[in-house]
Amino acid sequence: MDEDSKKRLLEDLSELEHVQWMEWSMVLAKTETLEPSRLVKWKECWKEYSELTEAQKEQDRIYARRVLQIVGRYLGE
Repeated sequence: MDEDSKKRLLEDLSELEHVQWMEWSMVLAKTETLEPSRLVKWKECWKEYSELTEAQKEQDRIYARRVLQIVGRYLGE
């Protein structure tokens, strides 16, 4: 896989990670009592991946890279 494809895959997986986190955090916010400061922080991130800051995106990339490492082991990369 060329470098451009790897970068696109990382971003696609990062976006998926963000969607998963948003769904989880929204359910938790509806069903649990959260500290107001945490809820404010979470609500700031309840938006499309493309609208996040680079620092926020990097949080999703951390987990996307872990997925790539696991998949890479199975593909022999």
